[in-house]
Amino acid sequence: MRRVKKKMRRGAASFYVVAFSTLVLVIIAMSFAAIMISEMTRSSNDDLAQSAYDSALAGIEDAKLAFYNYMSCKEQGVTAAATRPTGNTAVSCADIIWYMEKSADDKNYNNCDMVAHILGRIKKDETSDNHKENGEATNGVLIQETTSSGTAMQQAYTCVKIKTLLTDYRSTLSESNTTRIVNVKLSGVDATDVKKIKVSWYSKNDGKDYVFTNTNGSSRVQFPVLREGKAATPPTISVGLVQTADSFGLADFDKVTATNTNRATLYLVPAGSEALAKSSSTPDNYIGVYNSTTRTNSITSAQVIKTNDRTVKNIPFAVYCPNNAGNDFACSTMIDLPAPINGTRNADTFIVVVSIPYGQPSTDFALEFYCDDSRACGSEMVNG
Repeated sequence: MRRVKKKMRRGAASFYVVAFSTLVLVIIAMSFAAIMISEMTRSSNDDLAQSAYDSALAGIEDAKLAFYNYMSCKEQGVTAAATRPTGNTAVSCADIIWYMEKSADDKNYNNCDMVAHILGRIKKDETSDNHKENGEATNGVLIQETTSSGTAMQQAYTCVKIKTLLTDYRSTLSESNTTRIVNVKLSGVDATDVKKIKVSWYSKNDGKDYVFTNTNGSSRVQFPVLREGKAATPPTISVGLVQTADSFGLADFDKVTATNTNRATLYLVPAGSEALAKSSSTPDNYIGVYNSTTRTNSITSAQVIKTNDRTVKNIPFAVYCPNNAGNDFACSTMIDLPAPINGTRNADTFIVVVSIPYGQPSTDFALEFYCDDSRACGSEMVNG
């Protein structure tokens, strides 16, 4: 009996060892399997994300080409087709302009297809949901190379829209692209009706950490000094104005009168204090433009003209930028526009140049054009 019990103990111990070893091996195997599945899933998600990103970029590039075709047609003086383009004929300039300008008014037309129709990616009688590619129905506009094998990934973009009529112009300035040249085109408004430009910059997306390194204590405002550490936020920007009458000569760009100039360059330096930016304070090193009564920054046309006067020192304008503004942008100022030399403003030579002189930090900005103190003009911006 003792021998039997001893053998049973040994057998039980072996059983426990085998069971425990098996459990450990199962756990290890399941862990490896879970890791492999996780890596495969992540790899698949990365591929899908990259595919979606590539498709989106392809859609943007197509939109750029479609907009170029639209502007080329506009320069030829072509007008929009009277009705929605149909049939299998080639896309004409009249068709392109209809897609860009009139398609939004057609409730039966899917605006997502405008770029694909303009470039002939899908036929005029097709939609992105039912058009054929290599004899097979497909959704969206497939991204492929010149051969049919390029469709293997089944990459496509499904919706690209272009809006030409904007209430304002928005863009971003960065170290790699410090300047934006905006050729102002107006829809339904004469260029001569534009009286003011509202410039706003440094949006909430740019950051909330305001560092006013462009102020010297509480005594004055100065241009920021580039040094190690945080860059001045919001940044100093410059706003240039270029305009002419219907007829002009190069010498007119150097002329100024009491009410006229063809060009101007304004440097706008943010200040975090009302006292520094008050319009009543005009020290020699800067001009305050903040009105504490209306709680707005504004620059007069006379001040704009002086920036092109070589007999007057072109000093910066201090703009009050409260860090709790609660608006889309931290800084904004209204600029009164003077008339050009020798006549009324020509719409073809009405240009605004916005830049960050120091090349940092990146900042979003917006331009709004006003026909009077309270009414923003509807506008169409091109070549910005």
